Amino acid sequence: MVLVGGVETFSDVPIRFSKPIRQRLLGANKALKKGPMGAMGLLKGLKLKDLAPEAPAIANYTTGEVMGHSSDRLAAKFGVSRNDQDEYAVRSHHRAAAAHAAGLYEDEIFAVDGSKVENGIKADSNMEKISKLKPAFVKNPSGTHTAANSSFLTDGASATLIMSEEKALQLGYKPKAYLHTWSYVASDPFEELLLGPTYATHKVLQQAGLTLDDIGVMEIHEAFAGQVLANTTAMASDAFAAKALGGKKVGTVDWEKTNTLGGSLSLGHPFGATGCRIVTTVANRLQREDQRYGLLTACADGGLATACILEKY
Repeated sequence: MVLVGGVETFSDVPIRFSKPIRQRLLGANKALKKGPMGAMGLLKGLKLKDLAPEAPAIANYTTGEVMGHSSDRLAAKFGVSRNDQDEYAVRSHHRAAAAHAAGLYEDEIFAVDGSKVENGIKADSNMEKISKLKPAFVKNPSGTHTAANSSFLTDGASATLIMSEEKALQLGYKPKAYLHTWSYVASDPFEELLLGPTYATHKVLQQAGLTLDDIGVMEIHEAFAGQVLANTTAMASDAFAAKALGGKKVGTVDWEKTNTLGGSLSLGHPFGATGCRIVTTVANRLQREDQRYGLLTACADGGLATACILEKY
C-alpha cells in the first residue's frame, strides 16, 4: 500500500531575509558573546537595500527565467494567439462552475472551512472582461499571457491511495482504476520548458500500444492557456512530429473529452497538490462516463513532464 500526496500554502509563503542579513544572523550568537561591540559589528557593511526582504519568485534554477516568460515564447512559437488563450481560459472557468453546480466534484473535495467551492472559479468570466488585462510577463505589446489566462497560486492539498488489487479487495475497498502505463520525460528548459506533455504523451501511448483515439477521458494540467494550446498544437502537427517525434504525431485532442470539468486555470494550481488532483479526476471520470482508458499529462519546471494512462476498474 502506498499513500502519496502533496500540499501547498501560497497564502503564507516564507519570506526570506536578504543574503547579507542571513549571513549575519548565522553568526549572531558568536558575535553577541563579544558584547556591545560584537553586536555593532553585525551591522558593519550593511546597506539600506539589504534590509528589504526577498520576495518569493517562481523562476527556473537553470535559466533564471520565470515560467510565464517561457510559456509566452512557446505560445508564440506555435502560433497561439492572445485571443485563443483568453477563449480557453473563459471555457475553463465556465466548465469548472458547471461541474460544481452539477455536483461532479462532490466525491473529490474535502471541506475544511465549510465551503466546497474553490475560491478562484469565475462563473461570470467573459472575453470582454479578460481581454482588457495587460500582459503579466512579457510587458511589451507582443506579450499574450495575463493573470486571467495563467493559473493562479492557491492553497491546496491532495492524496491518493495506491495498492494491489488483491490487497484492495482484501480490505473491502472498491478500486476505481488501474495504473496502466506511465512515462517521464525531460525537454530543453531554455526553448521547450513546458512542452514536455507532448513528448510524454507520445511516449506513453507508444508504450501502451494505444492511440489518442483510444482515450475516452483526458486531463491536461493548465499551467497556462498558452502552454496547453502550444502542446495540443504540437501534438497535432505533422511538421513537429517529423522534426521531434520520429515522424509519428500524437494526434488531435478532442475538447469534448478533455478538461471537461475545468482545470488549473479555474481550480488553481497548488504545486504539490495538482498531480493527485488530476489523477483523482481521471479515475472518477472513467467510472462516471464509463470509459476504458484515461490519459493525464502535466508539465513541470526544469523541462520535466509526465503522462499516465489509467484504465477503468
